[in-house]
Amino acid sequence: MAISSLLLRPCPPILPTKPTAENSHRCYTSNRLGLRCLTCKNSLRKETAETSPPIGATLFSDSEYKHSWLEELKRACPPEISSQQWENDDEKFRELVDKRGVDNVRMLILDSVNHAKAGHPGMALGMAEVGYFLYRHAMRYNPRNPKWFNRDRFVLSAGHGCLLQYVCLHLAGFQSVQIEDLKRLTKLGSRTPGHPENTITDGIEVTTEAHLAARFNKPDVAIVDHRTYCIMGDGCAMEGISHEAASLAAHWKLNKLTLIYDDNHNTIDGSTDLAFSEDTSARFQALGWKTITVDLRNGELKLFENALLSAYGETEKPTFIRVKTTIGKLSKKEGTSKAHHGTFDEDDVKQMKQKVKWENHQPFHVIPMIYREMQIQADQGEKLEAMWTSKLHYYQTAYPEEAAEFNALLHGGLVPGWESSLPQWSITDPVDATRGYSEKCLNQLAKVLPGLIGGSADLASSNKAYLHDCGDFQRQNYKGRNIRYGVREHAMGGISNGIALHGGGLIPFAATFLIFSDYMKNSIRLSALSHAAVTYIMTHDSIGLGEDGPTHQPVEQLAGLRAIPRLLVFRPADGNETAGAYKVAVANRDVPSVIALSRQKLAANVEGTSSDAVERGGYIVSDNCGEELPEIILISTGSELCLCEASANLLRKEGRRVRVVSLVCWRLFDRQPQEYKEDVLPSGVSKRLSVEAGSPLGWREYVGEKGSVLGVEEFGASGAYLDAFKKYGFTEENVTRIAKSLLSC
Repeated sequence: MAISSLLLRPCPPILPTKPTAENSHRCYTSNRLGLRCLTCKNSLRKETAETSPPIGATLFSDSEYKHSWLEELKRACPPEISSQQWENDDEKFRELVDKRGVDNVRMLILDSVNHAKAGHPGMALGMAEVGYFLYRHAMRYNPRNPKWFNRDRFVLSAGHGCLLQYVCLHLAGFQSVQIEDLKRLTKLGSRTPGHPENTITDGIEVTTEAHLAARFNKPDVAIVDHRTYCIMGDGCAMEGISHEAASLAAHWKLNKLTLIYDDNHNTIDGSTDLAFSEDTSARFQALGWKTITVDLRNGELKLFENALLSAYGETEKPTFIRVKTTIGKLSKKEGTSKAHHGTFDEDDVKQMKQKVKWENHQPFHVIPMIYREMQIQADQGEKLEAMWTSKLHYYQTAYPEEAAEFNALLHGGLVPGWESSLPQWSITDPVDATRGYSEKCLNQLAKVLPGLIGGSADLASSNKAYLHDCGDFQRQNYKGRNIRYGVREHAMGGISNGIALHGGGLIPFAATFLIFSDYMKNSIRLSALSHAAVTYIMTHDSIGLGEDGPTHQPVEQLAGLRAIPRLLVFRPADGNETAGAYKVAVANRDVPSVIALSRQKLAANVEGTSSDAVERGGYIVSDNCGEELPEIILISTGSELCLCEASANLLRKEGRRVRVVSLVCWRLFDRQPQEYKEDVLPSGVSKRLSVEAGSPLGWREYVGEKGSVLGVEEFGASGAYLDAFKKYGFTEENVTRIAKSLLSC
């Protein structure tokens, strides 16, 4: 889309054409009760007077609407509470309406689990107040355009509680979750899987935004200005990644991040007393977070509201809100681990409904006024999006260069012709390690791709993964494009996923040693599952790293990574293949990639390699067969390709017909048409030898039953890399010996 299409469409009349410094900032508050703005001394009602009428003054002044609620509340409220106590008290009336909304959320959770005969209702029932309040009063979103860039993000770390989010998305008006979807919870092909998946259900998020705000916001207009809310559970608190990520968030002072901890004292096996006794709030405070404790076991939403207001007022720290809840609220199983997952028996369902006066409602009933309540937030979000569009119009006029770059990012971050920036190498160029070639590719790309950003897990100098002249992302400089992750591989992968899925056109890379990919394997897997286009730069890719020995020499890692669905694993043989790997990795904006690179310098540049051919995954590097089939095919990846080429040259001198194939990316080769694969690896040639300094697992598919696999079936050995290679047979002489043995059969 052209920049004019995005920034010059007609502006809504709700904003002046040129926002002023006074009205362009972000006032972060809840809509309810005329809450005070926390970034200025004006009330929210003044800020949004033209965009969203205050709830108490507008909806409750609608006599028909209020009468509908009066009838509902009279049925729901205990008889000892007289309607005269709250009919003329808008604040009390609002409190009861919200309480009834929470009841409706819980009943939909109950109905969904029992209808599906599966699911995890415990956390969802316990956190119903939090979910309802966030979607009804706190978050900015537009369900009619779920991908609106400046929306707030809600991230559910405690994924087993996804039913709470599904119910809230439905009530909020997201088309991705209808009543029929709630009825199909966990069913094959449904939009409500057992744990949330962002590629299936609009409204599922995984992200945050400090870098873009620092780069593009101006004193008179903020175009990147949203908050991130995250719910975590006791299990999350125990996992190591929570400490890694929380440490970085505090170090970076990400004050627009609000982490809500569901403190229900239960995990699957039982009470947290079994294995968890630390003071979680004290831990987060020690890390540098603002910490707040709220007890919602009695359903007092005002306490949670006040906690959020305190978070909005924090300018230096992220906020940790510890919410004390009751798992499985209302159920006979409440407060126990039995409520974590599973259905409810008939007697339990009956008493749960009695507690909230729901006996006369059919399953999946929604109070009609609840939809209207939620529509207020949706209407507000739609108007806020229009205001944001108006700001973009002004921004394009006032800051055309920045606007053009911002627009490019919003449309994927790939500028025309970016591929031409990648360097090319000739056979006569000095040899280097593939990590060295990677460094040159990365820095050339950084010059033409404004969204390229990333870092290393305390190994930038070893990984050669640093963008020169781009600065470090730090609390003093959020504009920096080099992220210093420290020794936190798991969090690095998770954060990279968030960057990739933010929607701001950033192109993240994450670097470490290949052996340490095991520390972040789940994050890499989630990259593939979530369609997060992260480029993982994994150096020191084999026993060839040498003296650090078996603890650092990857053997089985390539096989494990290749097994992850959708993940592209490249092991380039030289500079040209490295450039080709980056070309494919960057171009595919919904597919993650691993680029495995050598520490040691290559033995030689290989004539016949091609950056363009990498996109096919495998190709013929050299061949002396003419119209005939080869007698033998040598197949390899990475630094061992030059061994195959050297061996092939020796065999050719002896009159043998030898083909050398680079299988730089198995998955891409497997996707090629059968005709192409047959052309590269003819079925009529059974004498094949694969050469790769890693696990032999998987190679049999390419060499066939009569072929041979040269790999590593031990954990490597400490010593100079040439000695390690010799020990395991990765020499020109041994490759030639095995090839001759095959030819003699």
